[in-house]
Amino acid sequence: MLCVGLDPDPAKFPLHWRGDSSKIFEFCAAIVDATADLVIAFKPQIAYFAAHRAEDQLERLIAHMHRVAPQVPVILDAKRGDIGNTAEQYAIEAFERFGADAVTLSPLMGWDSVQPYLKHHGKGAFLLCRTSNPGGGDLQNQRLADLPGQPALFEHIATLANSPWNLNGQLGLVVGATYPSEIERVRALAPQLPLLIPGVGAQGGDAAATVRAGWRGNAQHTLAPIVVNSSRAVIYASSGPDFAQAARAEALKTRALLQACRVLAA
Repeated sequence: MLCVGLDPDPAKFPLHWRGDSSKIFEFCAAIVDATADLVIAFKPQIAYFAAHRAEDQLERLIAHMHRVAPQVPVILDAKRGDIGNTAEQYAIEAFERFGADAVTLSPLMGWDSVQPYLKHHGKGAFLLCRTSNPGGGDLQNQRLADLPGQPALFEHIATLANSPWNLNGQLGLVVGATYPSEIERVRALAPQLPLLIPGVGAQGGDAAATVRAGWRGNAQHTLAPIVVNSSRAVIYASSGPDFAQAARAEALKTRALLQACRVLAA
């Protein structure tokens, strides 16, 4: 269930690379190599690369991921959301330029802003639904008076993703570990969609509550998958030369915790 998020901030790099943005690839590749056998996905955040003019390093990194861990999907955390023609270009960027397997999207501009991504066979998209940040509820919890039952916006997004928009089974939803009751509600509305769940680790999300709310299955089968992301807690586990080994140790710890929670939830 563990996804390792790659948010490379040179100001937080190990001391021997501190402040050197030319080492973004080396830093992230070392994390990937140390954790590839432990994770269900990697999630590079595009802003951390673009802010340092390191998009070329992101291209190299995703190619490296596919080479050393071809079984691990790469979710490009880009949170794109724009009109159809522009969305087509963003989809090319995510899937053809960078080679990602999935991308995060904002659905607020509607179906025509999502559809271009789903034209790419074998690729996926995770729609922002109930995000982990404190301000997410400013809009996502607002009730839609024109719809039967006056659902919250995040509930309506989950309903759309579960059926009319999910033509080829390519959609998932982003729900934050910091709001387990909302995870449970989203799971009720979208019983089998994959959920990308940030917020475990540095943001303080409760792993046990997250698994209990979102994962469904038994000892043999996962019926409703969750992808639980931890970024800073893993990649900045040490500021010394042992940073990759420390990242592996933290990933092992988090993975074991999630697995234990799954046993209890089964």
